[in-house]
Amino acid sequence: MTILLFRLIAAASVLAAMSTALAQDSGLAPAKDTIFARKILMGSIDANMDEIETMLAPEGRLDLAEGAHHADMISVMLMAFPHMFPSATNQWTAGADRDAALDTYAAPEVWTQFADFYKQAGAASQIAFEASRASNEALFRTRITALRAACNGCHAVYQKTD
Repeated sequence: MTILLFRLIAAASVLAAMSTALAQDSGLAPAKDTIFARKILMGSIDANMDEIETMLAPEGRLDLAEGAHHADMISVMLMAFPHMFPSATNQWTAGADRDAALDTYAAPEVWTQFADFYKQAGAASQIAFEASRASNEALFRTRITALRAACNGCHAVYQKTD
């Protein structure tokens, strides 16, 4: 857990330094850097969700305090996530040869329906926050099930899988 957090902080620091240097010249971070940063953020959300879902699996063992910590991390990251979609990162082209690490899989609908995208991210953040404050396993499970549904629903509309 602390290794994941350390890696996240280290990656964010490197990206911030790179983006700051480049932004001083152009006024904005390069689109590829922003896309990469949001991929790191989504990867961290996914890693935290994997930890929770492993604990909730039939063979898993839920540590409610640890699960709450992961849910809280997800909540915070989901609050920041929609802010990582400036218009310059709307670069989806159907059938393009893509680098999975650097190119976007964000659907153009992110920008044409941004208010809904923003609302969905905020709602998912709230669900994760509620899970982080769950007082018992049943409530935690219910909120995490709702969080998974919110994530899947958003991905269905706003993420390309090409």
